[in-house]
Amino acid sequence: MISPVDLLTDLVAIPSPSYAEHEVAACLVGHLHRLGFAAHLDAAGNAVGVLDRGPGPSVLLLGHIDTVPGGPPLRVTADAVHGRGAVDAKGPMAALTCGAARATGFRGRLIVVGAVEEETPGSRGAMAVRDNLPRPDAVIVGEPSGWSDVVLGYKGKLDLRVRADCPGAHPSAPYPRAVELAARAWAVLLEEIGADPADPASAHRNFADPAATLTLLRGDPEHAEAEMSVRTPPGFDVGACVAAVRARVPAATVTVLNSVRACRVRRGDPVVRALSGAIRAEGGEPGAKVKTATSDMNTLSEVWSVPMATYGPGDSRLDHSDDEHIRIDDFLRGVAVVERALTSLSL
Repeated sequence: MISPVDLLTDLVAIPSPSYAEHEVAACLVGHLHRLGFAAHLDAAGNAVGVLDRGPGPSVLLLGHIDTVPGGPPLRVTADAVHGRGAVDAKGPMAALTCGAARATGFRGRLIVVGAVEEETPGSRGAMAVRDNLPRPDAVIVGEPSGWSDVVLGYKGKLDLRVRADCPGAHPSAPYPRAVELAARAWAVLLEEIGADPADPASAHRNFADPAATLTLLRGDPEHAEAEMSVRTPPGFDVGACVAAVRARVPAATVTVLNSVRACRVRRGDPVVRALSGAIRAEGGEPGAKVKTATSDMNTLSEVWSVPMATYGPGDSRLDHSDDEHIRIDDFLRGVAVVERALTSLSL
């Protein structure tokens, strides 16, 4: 059986920015075969492995194999694996894969998925899974939580595009210009979500507060475009927010590019309990956290009301950074936690 570190380094060695994951997906399928899974690439390009171990629950372990572009290449030292994706999220993906293969005490069906395009607005890989796979009995999503922590939830996301077109006119003409309308839409959005216009980024610190980012603003008096992204807490009324911006800036066209709800489970969720117990058994003090970003947990939880949590070794503060790396000891602890948690879930 291949060692977990070798599997991880094989994945990190292959560049796999979103929309270019085929080579790493094929690599993962090969490893899944060698670990005893029935494995294939599905129509979306996801790597899928299934391991049947008799009657019992079905558990989906879904990570993602795409990364943001660029970044450091693979470099292995005595205590760490460096490279783009080592933390986000090939480390968690490898931990899910190896932990599932080693969970010989599990009785039931294990489905391991290396999903494509998580780093894009559409999350096409996870969408294909939720639309085509039978609903599992439980889900573990692979993202960096730190080996001794479990993620209970993520903010949702609302992506908007604003476009405005105005006739050419003298600068002194008494009506708004296109670029002013786009800027006005941004100001209205901040008002609607209750953000501080002088420091809109501050709301990203709080899970309970919506927070907006202006990702694009370009144009001139005749034609302008803006794109905005709102991280939304549980219970946020997306429809009301969009309607308010449209009503208050009627001369602009406001389009919803993407929308996914926030998600959150309780500490008593069976998957959370299984992971927490496994962390404790490995000598850790289990912690629980919520995150202000978005993950494939949001996508799956929109349609599957099943026990679910996110887990994976790695320090998420290193996501997308030039110093992205995962400590080997933490990674191996993560593998052991997944193995123990799966055995617990089948009891």
